[in-house]
Amino acid sequence: QVQLVESGGGLVQPGGSLRLSCAGSGMLFSINAMGWYRQAPGKQRELVASITGGGITTYVDSVKGRFTISRDSAKNTMYLQMNSVKPEDTAVYYCNGLVRKTAWGQGTQVTVSS
Repeated sequence: QVQLVESGGGLVQPGGSLRLSCAGSGMLFSINAMGWYRQAPGKQRELVASITGGGITTYVDSVKGRFTISRDSAKNTMYLQMNSVKPEDTAVYYCNGLVRKTAWGQGTQVTVSS
């Protein structure tokens, strides 16, 4: 069964950095396009960044130049490096396949506040 576990969230000051991790089993990140999603209170879940099996990355305009998506195929783990974070980045962050979807996990909470 496919299982995706997010970690690395927490409280961070505006302008600070965090690195989120997504550990996967039952689905190889090396051959599946993957994405980081986030959902803020009262808002719809949105795709923040994606990476294809070939390594092509995309980002939503609001995070371009600040966030970087990457993966470690040997560990079957995906990362989201978040730099220069802003209060509007506050949300629960989830990972999932871009095309091959599995059940949404618990996500990891990111709170940007002074």
